[in-house]
Amino acid sequence: MPLRRLQHILIQTTDLPGTVRWWHEVLGLEPGPHPEFGFPVAWLYCEGEDVLHITEGGAGVSANRQAYLAQTSQAARGTGVLDHIAFHTDDLPGTLARLAQHGVAFTSRRVDAQGLFQLFLFDPNGVKVELNFDGREADAHGIVPQLMASDLPR
Repeated sequence: MPLRRLQHILIQTTDLPGTVRWWHEVLGLEPGPHPEFGFPVAWLYCEGEDVLHITEGGAGVSANRQAYLAQTSQAARGTGVLDHIAFHTDDLPGTLARLAQHGVAFTSRRVDAQGLFQLFLFDPNGVKVELNFDGREADAHGIVPQLMASDLPR
């Protein structure tokens, strides 16, 4: 049984509309259709694929959610054992402008061995998001990272 691709990530939140709005307005994922589960859920799409599912979480979830998803964590903030969600993307200057427009703080990194320029940021629930760009985009626009992987002690 070989795995073929990651299908989606589920985030549980206490602010479903606010979380959907952030992922849409800040990172451009598109809200789209989803099955009716009998509890609040939103699916967000990237290039026609549902990649992020969002539902209500915490201690007071509905019996339907508990029955269907067998919720094992009442956490509604942070990433727990999951450290981050990563997306490959492009338009580094446009992304930087969009993050500034929305007041989203980030850190920048570069991994020349992989040709990556990376931005790390957090959604409203404390979930870490990694955005990976082709390093040549940063070079073309003179964008310098805060830290190079090659500068870390060996």
